[in-house]
Amino acid sequence: MADPHPWRVVADGLSVDLQVTPGAKADRVDGIEQQADGAPVLRVRIKAPPADGKANQALIKLLAKRWGLAKSAVTLTAGAGARRKRLHLAGDPDTLAARLAAELPPGGQDG
Repeated sequence: MADPHPWRVVADGLSVDLQVTPGAKADRVDGIEQQADGAPVLRVRIKAPPADGKANQALIKLLAKRWGLAKSAVTLTAGAGARRKRLHLAGDPDTLAARLAAELPPGGQDG
């Protein structure tokens, strides 16, 4: 069975896969969902438009605050111009994974 979480441990933190919808009515984390290819992603909606990197900046700000990280600890590593993105969270991988797992159960919703 595939890992139900959209993150994986890397040497200096976590790598997190996301599906981002810019231009939403509100900033929110919808939870974990399976993509058509079977990959789990964290579904996030952002009010900012997808222009001039505003949605990416808003995404980093939202998730850094939500997870108690400095904005400098959250880096966009893939998908800058796409809805499917990958973030790197710098820090202790076990601590970060436990924090995300506690907050985001598979298939969980957050409004």
